[in-house]
Amino acid sequence: MSNEAAVAETTEAPKSAGAVEAPAGVSAETAEFTFELSSTEVIFPLDESIYPRDAIFGAAYLFIDRCYVFLTRPADGQVGVRLRPKGERSEAILEALAGEFANELLNQLLRTRIAESTTKIREFYMQRAFFENTPSHSTIDALLAELDEEELADDPLEISVPWEEDPSA
Repeated sequence: MSNEAAVAETTEAPKSAGAVEAPAGVSAETAEFTFELSSTEVIFPLDESIYPRDAIFGAAYLFIDRCYVFLTRPADGQVGVRLRPKGERSEAILEALAGEFANELLNQLLRTRIAESTTKIREFYMQRAFFENTPSHSTIDALLAELDEEELADDPLEISVPWEEDPSA
């Protein structure tokens, strides 16, 4: 049995405030999420040109607590996904799993794109967090140098003397 669920559809928006019009000469596209149902599992192929492997793996990872997840390589540029529920199996449950996986796949795709687009700024903030003015002079080095300058040999309160020994002896 084969089912199709539309995951994302772009059509020309009605002209109103905030609506974006499709460029001239560009047709509306539909990305379809097709899947097959058997009595025990749902199976679907995913095109890596649409969904990067990291997004597929991220979505699959979130399903391992309630499904057995099997990933295959049916052809170049494709990843096959099979979800077999660990609990009750019915057609409605399998269809719901396919829909949830499609939604999570879009979520992971967005996360991947955001991570790619913000890489430079995250690297900048990490560098600022770990380094002061120059990368060769870190905060830890400054603290260690300060400790080296202190006089740790003076012990007017005799704190460094072990408590078992009598300091007057």
